[in-house]
Amino acid sequence: MNIVLADFNLHTPLLPFTYTRPTSHVRCGILTMAERWEKLLDRKVSYQTEDYLQTKYPLKETEDNLVVAGHIFATEKLAAAILNLEKGQKLMGGNHVIAYRAEKIHTPTIELTQVLFTEEEVDGVFQTWDIFSKNGKALEADFNLITKGRKSQPIPDSVQTVNPENIFLEEGAIVQFSILNASTGPIYIGKNAEVMEGSLIRGGFALCEYSATKLGTKVYGPTTIGPHSKIGGEVNNSVIFGYSNKGHEGFLGNSVLGEWCNIGADTNTSNLKNNYTEVKLWNYETGRFASTGLQFCGLMMGDHSKCGINTMFNTGTLIGVSANIYGAGYPRNFMASFSWGGQQGMMTYKPSKAFEVAEIVMKRRGILFGQVDMDILTAVFNKTAQYRKD
Repeated sequence: MNIVLADFNLHTPLLPFTYTRPTSHVRCGILTMAERWEKLLDRKVSYQTEDYLQTKYPLKETEDNLVVAGHIFATEKLAAAILNLEKGQKLMGGNHVIAYRAEKIHTPTIELTQVLFTEEEVDGVFQTWDIFSKNGKALEADFNLITKGRKSQPIPDSVQTVNPENIFLEEGAIVQFSILNASTGPIYIGKNAEVMEGSLIRGGFALCEYSATKLGTKVYGPTTIGPHSKIGGEVNNSVIFGYSNKGHEGFLGNSVLGEWCNIGADTNTSNLKNNYTEVKLWNYETGRFASTGLQFCGLMMGDHSKCGINTMFNTGTLIGVSANIYGAGYPRNFMASFSWGGQQGMMTYKPSKAFEVAEIVMKRRGILFGQVDMDILTAVFNKTAQYRKD
């Protein structure tokens, strides 16, 4: 049985993060959606996504394909129900198609026999803000999944803890002279990750492998810091996918950063409007701002985007891919991909220049910026031309 994680035509609501990845490679909790599915299905997967992404995330098709919605949170019961599907059947959870089994990956689901899944509520990441607002539930589930039957590395005597039984340190994790409070959610410190001295952490919190909190970092959960990332200052209920840095003072709250992002020193995000009304966020489907239904919502920043020191982001700001934001005052609440500038005005960030920076940044982490990455970013540049004025 060949397992495919598919976008199920829900790519657009998760932009700008899905400009550069399938929906299943969104991180929410400790793991990405794909990593969670692979663990619970105990199988390697391939991907059905946007055409320009398929080279990096290849699709495998056989005569027996189990196609799973990549944006849905995997659970043990859901995985078991999916593996029990027979050819010609689809699994439904409420109004959502969770999975189907067919000879062809693009089989119209209307032709398939319906099987209802009623053992538990089905949930997933449907909008960008779901990534941080549902992070607590996903983080706790991942913590239980990853640590089940395993023993944490010893917590050093210099570390003060609350609910130490809800704290897990992987091999090579370093924690010294900090406070870990797991009374409001689990705390997971990944392989070779470091919590530097003076860090104050309230769970739920995940610091993935090779990531670090800088000296005196303050964290409120539920927050996830993906692999090879650094944070400093104050962070509240935010998700960083990986390979990104917010290494200095400043506040990041109710926000999501993609990969290869950098937040300049003393940058602050507003996550609450002065009149306490619901936050609106740019909607790529409608081409206008739409209500999130949330009172707290900060910054959404796509891959390879960066901001200068002392940048001020208004409540509900969305930054596309490969944007460079700087200057005094508040930039607009929607900044297109490959934009360069700030409140004083914007110009197009030429792809050739963006590629030079990406190559240097990725090389520092021992990763090659190759033709496949260049082709993806070129496609994003072309797809987002309508949002740039010049």
